[in-house]
Amino acid sequence: MAVDGRPTRWASPIRRITPAGALRLSVAIYDRYLAARLQLSDAALPETVALVITERDLLVDGAYETLERFFDLAVQFGADRIVVYVSVLDEGVVPTIESELRTLRAPREVAVRGPDDDDPADAPIGVSIGLGGKHEFAIAVRSIAQSVDDGDLAPDEIDESVVEEQLVFPTAPDLVVKTGAERLSDFMIWQSVYSELYFTDVNWQNFGERDYLRALRDYQDRQRRFGR
Repeated sequence: MAVDGRPTRWASPIRRITPAGALRLSVAIYDRYLAARLQLSDAALPETVALVITERDLLVDGAYETLERFFDLAVQFGADRIVVYVSVLDEGVVPTIESELRTLRAPREVAVRGPDDDDPADAPIGVSIGLGGKHEFAIAVRSIAQSVDDGDLAPDEIDESVVEEQLVFPTAPDLVVKTGAERLSDFMIWQSVYSELYFTDVNWQNFGERDYLRALRDYQDRQRRFGR
């Protein structure tokens, strides 16, 4: 349409937000809200975080990228150490998983230990593949018994610190996050005795930033008793 021979300039149409777009915006705002609450709170954040997943979790598309994001988030929100335990039913998949884990992008050094690798993992990020807590504890006991038999250690010198020195993963986690179900695997039996446990129904393939932030908020809201 023209006015006085000149084309009329119509205003640009109003851009409407679709329901899907509104949902994404709402989620983004909620994530920022959670992050702000964490950062403004006087409550402590966990210095050592442990994650329990399964071999099946790592067989879905994008599983390792999710793990890389988890590393970044944990470090961003104050974790000095991270331990990941991958429970394994089929040991035939261990070499494949171990190979993938060794090529992960991570903000700090990563130490990967399989079921038959008993060397202590003294790195900021430790990953255990199928190395059960019972087996790890048995390794420590055998090592201590050998030291006693060799005369290098007296029985009355054995205390908690001696046991911890023999563990493959010696660090006790402040927070243990388990995805997918409310049950623990054979994981860090000695180290996690005083850990705060957080279970989420969210499967690993859907685990995102807000799920980790919720775990941290839950941790901040607890009063740790360390068995007392």
